[in-house]
Amino acid sequence: MSDDSECTAVKLKSKQEEIFEVEKEVACRSVTVKNMVEDTGLESPVPLPMVDSKILIKVIEYCKYHHRAEQESLPEDDKNVWDKDFVKVDDETLFNLILAANYLDIKSLLDLTCKTVADEIKGKTPEEIRIRFNIKNDFTPEEEEEVKRENAWCEER
Repeated sequence: MSDDSECTAVKLKSKQEEIFEVEKEVACRSVTVKNMVEDTGLESPVPLPMVDSKILIKVIEYCKYHHRAEQESLPEDDKNVWDKDFVKVDDETLFNLILAANYLDIKSLLDLTCKTVADEIKGKTPEEIRIRFNIKNDFTPEEEEEVKRENAWCEER
């Protein structure tokens, strides 16, 4: 890295108190980080107590790629292929990425991860969704019938 102000590093501190040094322009793709850096400066690490180290590494990877893609004016198709591959992760990682993207206020990552979950749900019955995401059905048969009646309009297509 050069010494000019464009390549100033930001230190990000994960939930496990690990420090990750990231180029300022990359780190500031997060509105949360950008605001904290503007408020407190670059001297001390930006604490991110809601973000696991493992997830922060993935978030940084995403931000670095999209920063570079923007700088190099990569075609949308290339970015879409990369994004699709990026979200090929286990459910726990995907849901933690959603939480991190929301907490860090990275709209493009939040949109990508939520769309991935939405695509998994699309066209599935409630029972298929429960099986896919390992969700316990805590409705009684009577409650389930009531919900079906109340939401019958959803099925009329």
